[in-house]
Amino acid sequence: MSKRRVVITGMGALTPLGLTARESWQAVKDGVCGIAPITQFDASAQKVKLAAEVKGFVPENYLGKPEAKRMGRFTQMAVVAAREAVADAAFTLEEAEADRCGVIVSSGIGGLSITEAEHDRGKERGWDRVSPFYIPTGICNMAAGMVAIDTGFRGMCSCPVTACAGGTNAVGDAFHYIRDGYAEVMLCGGTESSLTPLAVGGFTSMKALCQNEDPARASIPFDAERSGFVMGEGAGILLLEELEHARARGAKIYAEVVGYGATCDAYHMTAPRPDGSGGAKAMVMALADGCVTAEEVGYINAHGTSTPLNDAGETAAVKAVFGEHAYRLAISSTKSMTGHMLGAAGAVEAIFTALSLRDGYLPATIHYQVSDPACDLDVVPGQGRSADIRYALSNSLGFGGHNGTLLLKKWEGAPSCS
Repeated sequence: MSKRRVVITGMGALTPLGLTARESWQAVKDGVCGIAPITQFDASAQKVKLAAEVKGFVPENYLGKPEAKRMGRFTQMAVVAAREAVADAAFTLEEAEADRCGVIVSSGIGGLSITEAEHDRGKERGWDRVSPFYIPTGICNMAAGMVAIDTGFRGMCSCPVTACAGGTNAVGDAFHYIRDGYAEVMLCGGTESSLTPLAVGGFTSMKALCQNEDPARASIPFDAERSGFVMGEGAGILLLEELEHARARGAKIYAEVVGYGATCDAYHMTAPRPDGSGGAKAMVMALADGCVTAEEVGYINAHGTSTPLNDAGETAAVKAVFGEHAYRLAISSTKSMTGHMLGAAGAVEAIFTALSLRDGYLPATIHYQVSDPACDLDVVPGQGRSADIRYALSNSLGFGGHNGTLLLKKWEGAPSCS
C-alpha cells in the first residue's frame, strides 16, 4: 500500500538569531553568532557568563498583556511561532477538519523560571500563597496545549519530553501521524526558555557548559578546543501537511519529510555511547523509512553541541552509517550560531535543514579553527556554501540516551518510494 506523503508548508521561529524563521535563516546564511553575555539575570557570581538569548522579544507585542501574563516565556514563544507557521502556510481551519489537525510541541524543561519565582514567593509568604497559575503555566505540556487552544486544532495534542531530542521527536512523530492516516495537518516542533540561575548552575556543576567568556570561542562544535555547550532558548514550529491536502489548497511547499528514526542508547544518564551506535541506528532507521540509500544524502545538520563526547560520538556514528561517503557529504552544526536550545533545538534545526534543501545552501560551523582527528569530516568550517543537495538529515541526541533523526527531501514532486 502506498504511504501518504508529508510536506512542510509553514514555518515559524524565534531564535537567538531572529524573531521569525525568515530572519533566523538569513542570519544563518550570514554566519551571525547569537551568543552574548547573559542579560536575563545577574550572572556575575556564576562561572558561566554567556548564553544565546532570544533578543528583543516583547510578548505583549504579539499576545496582548492579559494573554501574555498567563503564559510562561516558553509557551509565549511557542504560540507566537505557531501563529507564524500557520500564517506562513496561508492555512485556515475552514480548509480542514479541526479533529484531523493536531499539535505536538516538545519542551525539555518547561517553566523553570516560574518554579524558581514561585518557590521564592512560597518561602516568603507561605506555600498556600503561590500563584494559582503556577502549575498550569509551568508544566511542560502547556505550550502544546496553548497552541491547540489558540489554533482550534482538536486532534492529537502531545508533548514529547526527551531532553535535547524533543523537537526532533515532535516533528518525527507528527510526520508518522499524518503519513499513517490519523491527521491531515500537524503543528509540531519545540520550545525552551530555561536561562535561569538554577539551570545554568546545574549544567555548570555537571561540567556540561562552556565557561569561555569569548562568544567567538564558546560554541565551537567539532573544534579540538571545544569544552561544553552554550545554553540557548527559542521556539521552532513547522506546519506539516498531507501532500494531497496541501495540493488541493494550492499551498507552497518547502520540503518533504520522508524518514524518521528514534532509538535509545540505554547506556548512561548524560553521556552518549562512545561508538555512537545509538545515533547511528537512528540514522539507519530514517534512511530505511524513506527508502533512501546512504550515498544519496548530501548534508547532515548535526546535533553538534560542542561537547567533547557528543561531537566525537556523532562523528563516529556518521562514519559507521556512511562509510567512505561520510567524507564526501557535509556535516555542520548551526549550534555554533544559535547555541543549544535544548527541547527547541531539533525543531529549529529541521527548519534550517528544509531551507538548506530549498536554497541549495550548506550552513557553516562558524568559529571553527582547530581540527580534531576524532572529528575529521567536512564540517563546513567558517563559511557556508552553495550546494545542490537532494536529501539531508537532521540529528538530535538527548540526555537519557535519546536519539532522533529526520530525513528531508528537496521538494521535486516525485516520491522516493511507496
